[in-house]
Amino acid sequence: MLYRWLTHLFRAGLMFTLTGSLVSIPAVYANKSDNSDNTEVLVAELAEDESVEDVEHSEPLRSSEPKAGNGKADTAQASNEKSASQDKTPDSTAEPAVEEVAPNVDLKEVAPPPKPAEPAESGSSEPQETADQSKPTAQEADAATDESGVEEAAKVTEPQKATSLKMLGSEVLPGTSTRLAWSPAIQIAGLSQPTPVLVVNGSKPGPNLCLTGAVHGDELNGIEIIRRTMYDLEPDKLSGRVIGIPIVNLPGFQQGSRYLPDRRDLNRHFPGSTDGSLADRIAHSLFENVIRHCDMLVDIHTGSLKRTNLPQLRADMNNPEVAELTRGFDRMAVVHSTGTTGMLRHAAVEAGIRSVTMEAGESLRIQEHQIKAGVNSLTSLMDKEGMISRMFVWGDPEPVYYDSEWIRAEHGGILFSETKLGAKVTEGEILGYVSDPITNAQHPIRASSNGRIIGMAVDQVVMAGFAAYHVGTEAEVPGE
Repeated sequence: MLYRWLTHLFRAGLMFTLTGSLVSIPAVYANKSDNSDNTEVLVAELAEDESVEDVEHSEPLRSSEPKAGNGKADTAQASNEKSASQDKTPDSTAEPAVEEVAPNVDLKEVAPPPKPAEPAESGSSEPQETADQSKPTAQEADAATDESGVEEAAKVTEPQKATSLKMLGSEVLPGTSTRLAWSPAIQIAGLSQPTPVLVVNGSKPGPNLCLTGAVHGDELNGIEIIRRTMYDLEPDKLSGRVIGIPIVNLPGFQQGSRYLPDRRDLNRHFPGSTDGSLADRIAHSLFENVIRHCDMLVDIHTGSLKRTNLPQLRADMNNPEVAELTRGFDRMAVVHSTGTTGMLRHAAVEAGIRSVTMEAGESLRIQEHQIKAGVNSLTSLMDKEGMISRMFVWGDPEPVYYDSEWIRAEHGGILFSETKLGAKVTEGEILGYVSDPITNAQHPIRASSNGRIIGMAVDQVVMAGFAAYHVGTEAEVPGE
C-alpha cells in the first residue's frame, strides 16, 4: 500500500515539473523579444553544397545596415562593431604579434622551410601596438619642428630613410631578404602547413609591391615568375619592398586542383570574412595579414583547364591610377576588365591598392616563353616605379584591348586550330575546324571581327558552346 502511494505521488510531481517547464518557455521567449518590434523566425542553415551556390551569392533578406528608428539597437550595434573590425588596416585580431627580427638570408641559397608565427591571444592589444610602431614617426617629428620654421626647412632637405616591415609575427629590417610564413589557421592543428612568403626590404624607401601566384592551385607559371623575380633582387640596391607569395592556394597546388578543399574558387571570395565558408576565411586571413601591406599588387594567373592565354594584363582602365600602373609593364598587352566582386584584384582596388591581374600561358604546365615575358614585365615595372635601376631596353608598346569576345564552337567534335596564340586575324578568317570523328564532317570556326588571338583552347574534344578563341579588339586612340 505504501509503495503504491509513493508511486502516485512521484508521478504527480513529475507531471507538475513538466507542465511548469512548458509554461515557462513562451514566457522566456517573450522576455527575449521585448526589444524587437517584429517576431523573428529562426531558420536552420542550409548545408554547404553546390545546390546552395545561388543562395550564397544572393542578396540577404535582411539588410546588414538596419534603418534608424526600427527598434533593433542591438542589431545595429553588432553590425557597426563588425564593420569597424573589418576596417582595421591591418586587422589587429588576425595579425600575430612581432616576436623576433627576421634573419637576413640569401634567397638563392637552399634553406629549411619557414615556421609559422604563433597567433596573438584573443583580445590582446599587442598586434595593434606593433603595427603602430612599424610606421615611421614622421607625425611626431612634424609636431616637434612645426614650432620652428628653420627646423622645418632643414627637415625637408633631410633624405628619407627606409624603415622596418613588421608583418606575420616578424620584423624585417631595411636591407634584408628573408622567408616568412603565412597560415590562415583553419586547418587541423596537427596537420597545418604554413605557406612561404618571400620578403625583400630594400635599403632605401619606396613603395610596397606584392606578387601573388597560384591563387588557383593548378596555375604553375606564376610560381616560377615570382621565384625568378624575387631571387634576382638585391636588398642593398632596392628602393621599397617586394612581398611575394608564390603559392597562395597550397592545398589546391598539392592536389593539382584549381579549387580549395571545399570545392570553391578562392578568387571569388575576397576580401573574405571571419565567419564565412572555408574560402571566405582563407581570403580574409590573406587579405588582412599580407595584402593590406601592399601599395601595388600583381596577381598572376594562367588560362583555365586546357586553355592558354597570351601574356597580358587584366586591368580596370577606367581607374586612372590602375591605368597608369599598366604603363610600367613592358611588352605586355592590356585587356580592359573591371573585374567582379570577390576577385582579389577587385577587392584590392576597392581597398585603395593599385592592382592588376597578369595572365600567362595555360594551367598545369611550366612554359619558358611565358615565364620570361612575366619576369621581364615585372622588372620593367620596378624600374618604372623607381624601385630598381637597370639598363632596361624597352620594347614597342603593346596595344590596349578595350573589347574582347570568346568565339564558341557550334558543333561537337575534335578541335584542330589553324591559327596561333597572338596572331592577328580578320573578320571571316577561319581560325580552326571541329571535326566529327564518326561522320567526317568538318565545321569551320571563323573570326567574327578583326583583332588578335589573346586566348584560345588547345586542340581537344569539344562540345557545342565550348569557348574556343578569345579575340581582342584594339582600341582606336584619337590623334594616332
